[in-house]
Parts: sequence; structure tokens; C-alpha cells
Amino acid sequence: MHDSISDFLNRLKLANRAGKESFLFPASRLIAAIASALVKGGYAQSFGRKGKKGRFIEVVLSYKEKGVPKVSGVRRISRLSRRVYRGAREVRPVRHGFGMAVLTTPKGVISDTEARVSHVGGEALFEIW
Repeated sequence: MHDSISDFLNRLKLANRAGKESFLFPASRLIAAIASALVKGGYAQSFGRKGKKGRFIEVVLSYKEKGVPKVSGVRRISRLSRRVYRGAREVRPVRHGFGMAVLTTPKGVISDTEARVSHVGGEALFEIW
């Protein structure tokens, strides 16, 4: 089996540590939705399709002042071997509100804040802070 979400998060983390401006990843609708959630959360500046027929997604990373990465940690919650679902009442803030969890819900891929406002639960993909 191939876990594209873990691969995406690993590339995000390593590109941030290396001080890269952006990174490429093979495109899929799920990865595009995750990249969109990261842009909304401020962990990435933008994302777009690249390559022949848009087969790759380029994610432009965000940095604080003096080139310090905004992403200091990422933790995968739901994995291929262990799926983790959270109900609407079980969605809690990450790192006392200084982080963000990304969930797949019936309303699409959204952050933990949007899930609490919309009163929806779903599969908890990962946390980022």
C-alpha cells in the first residue's frame, strides 16, 4: 500500500527544514484539498498545478520573519493500518489553539476550527503546528 498523505507531509516537513521556497507532489483531488486547507491555515502561501497536464501540485511554503519556518511539527493521526474518526463533539483545538488539525468530513477536507463551527466530524488526517 502507498500512503500519499504521509508522503506529502514528509515532503512538506523536509522542504520547510531545508528552507525551500516550494515543493512538488503528484496531483490528486485529496492532496489538492489538503493543500487548500494548509493555505487557509497560513502554513502555505499558495498551491497550483504544474507539469504536463497538471500532474503535479506545487506548494509554496510560508515562513515567519528571518526565514523561520511556520511549520514546526506535523503528526499523522489516521493511518492506513489505524483509521481515527472524531465526532463533532470530539474535535478539540491543537496545541491550545496554536496548531491545526485537518479532517475529511462530508463537507470536504477542512480544519478543526471549521469542523467545530460547522458541527461536523470525520476522519482526523493529521495535526500541524
